[in-house]
Amino acid sequence: MPSYPDLQHYIGGRWTRGSDGWRVLNPADESVIGTVPLATKADLDDALAAAAEGFRIWSRTSPAKRAAIMLNAAALMRERIEDIAHAITLEHGKPMAQARLEVIRGCEFFEWDAAEGQRTYGRVIPSEPGIKYVVLHRPIGAVAAFSPWNFPMSQPARKIGGALAAGCSIILKASEETPAGAIHIARAFHDAGLPPGVLNLVFGVPSEVSEYLIPQDPIRLVAFTGSTAVGKLLTGMAACHMKPVLMELGGHAPVIVCDDVDPVAAATMSATRKARNAGQVCTSPTRFFVHETLYDAFVAAFVEKARAVTVGNGFDPSTQMGPLANARRIEAMETLVADARAKGAHVRAGGERLGKSGYFYPLTVLTELPDDARVMREEPFGPLALINPVSSLDDAIEKANALPHGLAAYAFTHSARNADRLVEGVEAGNLSINTLEASVAETPFGGVKESGLGREGGAEGILNYTIVKNVSHRMI
Repeated sequence: MPSYPDLQHYIGGRWTRGSDGWRVLNPADESVIGTVPLATKADLDDALAAAAEGFRIWSRTSPAKRAAIMLNAAALMRERIEDIAHAITLEHGKPMAQARLEVIRGCEFFEWDAAEGQRTYGRVIPSEPGIKYVVLHRPIGAVAAFSPWNFPMSQPARKIGGALAAGCSIILKASEETPAGAIHIARAFHDAGLPPGVLNLVFGVPSEVSEYLIPQDPIRLVAFTGSTAVGKLLTGMAACHMKPVLMELGGHAPVIVCDDVDPVAAATMSATRKARNAGQVCTSPTRFFVHETLYDAFVAAFVEKARAVTVGNGFDPSTQMGPLANARRIEAMETLVADARAKGAHVRAGGERLGKSGYFYPLTVLTELPDDARVMREEPFGPLALINPVSSLDDAIEKANALPHGLAAYAFTHSARNADRLVEGVEAGNLSINTLEASVAETPFGGVKESGLGREGGAEGILNYTIVKNVSHRMI
């Protein structure tokens, strides 16, 4: 049986324990599985100095050599998939099958970025004889990055991959609740021969770490995935020091079901995806707007599938949905469901905590929700599916766009006319039609409105970690 990793900071190519801090809990039984250290200012100063030196070395390393080290690290993570997945399930609760897929997804980010780092092409602008105008993309510098708890390995991978591929160094503050994924990434890069200081990993009190790192001179970019509220705070802090940000923030993804599809197939696919990661995904399909002619059939099929989802310990092979990650999510589900009930919504499946030990909550289906229900306006970040009927596609698009969020959106239709209307009308950074996959390594991912700034992944993602340098050269 793989063991849970020893939790330490990784600074300047060395592992350091620091001071003990917060307990790490197994959400399936609430047992303590480790203690994560909290960085002191001295630790952060060491990380800043290491990142500055790491950037000096790494930015002068050829893209091909950078790619070779990144691919070597990804290969090591693929070899260690069982150890990494076991740690993720232990600290987060998701089923082992989903944990393995997360490791693979994280490796795909590294592999794509490793190749894309060799394609940060510039351009030569036509000019008069005797002068050349050349546009270059150069690495921006040391990055301060902050990753969330819901994907312990793949979320850190997105930020580390983009930064390293561009030639930047990085200080990552990973989640204190689910630290093992980032630990395993640092181990793999250490073993792959990454120069000291290029990747630094710290844990700590989030507000203290961000407030200390962001103003420091070596930091040239702030990258964050998390809530819109925290993202706004970090963006304001960075703006005070004229530093750009890469923000992947909250969502409240709408799903539009048009009148020309099979409602049972769409509902079954939707319920399956809603159960993924227990709904703790910023792109999780949540607000379902179903054409009234298909509504009853869609709801019946969704409820049937939801009730059939097996909730349990992620190490049980029969488990389809694990526990929520922490007690806060249980409290949020209970509060949101109670509010929806009080305002007239119908609970068609789930709606109550499962058991008294562990943070288990079932896939819950709410229907006929009024617009003023809190859950229709606040991202639940849990296994709540909200299903309402609509009379037309225009009605559905209006409701989908009613919130300040715009991260991911989904739709089901077989009509080219409907698809065109959706593409033009839905306000989201990522629109998926007849699929519930919001992003892959080779596509750009990010939001509009209050769901973020910038993009991760794809050819566009790596450019966030670069600056544009224009060179004018007159021959004399």
